[in-house]
Amino acid sequence: MILALDDFYVLVGLLFAATAIMNLRDRSNPLRFTSALFWGLYALLYLAGGRTPPAVTGLLMVAMALVAGVGLVRGGKANPPPEDARRASAARLGHRLLVPALAIPVVTMIGSTLLKDVRIDLGAYSAPLLDPKNLTLVSMGCGSIVALALACWLTRATPLQGVREARRLIDAMGWAVVLPHMLAVLGLLFSEAGVGKAVAHITTSYIPMDSRLVACAAFCIGMALFTVVMGNGFAAFPVIAGGIGIPILVGVYHANPAVMAAIGMFSAYCGTLMTPMAANFNIVPAALLELPDKNAVIKAQLPTALPLLLANIVLLYFLMYR
Repeated sequence: MILALDDFYVLVGLLFAATAIMNLRDRSNPLRFTSALFWGLYALLYLAGGRTPPAVTGLLMVAMALVAGVGLVRGGKANPPPEDARRASAARLGHRLLVPALAIPVVTMIGSTLLKDVRIDLGAYSAPLLDPKNLTLVSMGCGSIVALALACWLTRATPLQGVREARRLIDAMGWAVVLPHMLAVLGLLFSEAGVGKAVAHITTSYIPMDSRLVACAAFCIGMALFTVVMGNGFAAFPVIAGGIGIPILVGVYHANPAVMAAIGMFSAYCGTLMTPMAANFNIVPAALLELPDKNAVIKAQLPTALPLLLANIVLLYFLMYR
């Protein structure tokens, strides 16, 4: 294949490596050495994670957790352009500023639909243009590169300025950037440890699963609650799907696995809206906006999350055989 998911992992790793180097050179940051160590370890996970033994990868993640856990990760001093220059640039560009952001979903859709069967044939060499196993992710990576190019063209900035802005945003979010990655790994660890089987035993022992409505409600609410605890729907899915979704909804009630998975993840995202554990979604925005209440984002999302969770139960009940 011409473009594979590993190619974009390398780009992400290089971005975090640049963040580590910029933090290391930032003398205004009193924790520049440990901050650079944290981002350097994260860069190493992307650059060499597929070629290192699992035990080494696990040790790197434990080291990152220790560095962040004792408060040794801190953002450096940002040096954005003067406010009057930024306002003048925004007034000059107007709504064209939205073009790079909109390019990401557009290119992703084009890549995952129109380009999915495109192959490059050069004599004896023939390969698909995009990685067929990770088509959507690769297409989104291409969309991000196109968006960066458009942003540089519109603002007359260089790609290096894009890296500086990425570093500024990463520093503002802090260690919460890695939280989805860590929690997704934790979800797989729980699945391997048999937590799904334990969930299945508890639910079948104490919840009357002979009712299809109760089974649908238990699955959707379980996805939301476990996401509230874990902070990530991808961490909740293998546990609840392995404990309720597959053995009960699919095995007993013969539900369509695709419908079960789609609505299950949507239910998990309802939990994401309600938990401070999803720090990069709910706590970091409050900090960036300098809101006096750090839970203000969660409180604003609750009136959406709870009715949406109820709607998911109804949808799963009526659509599970589609």
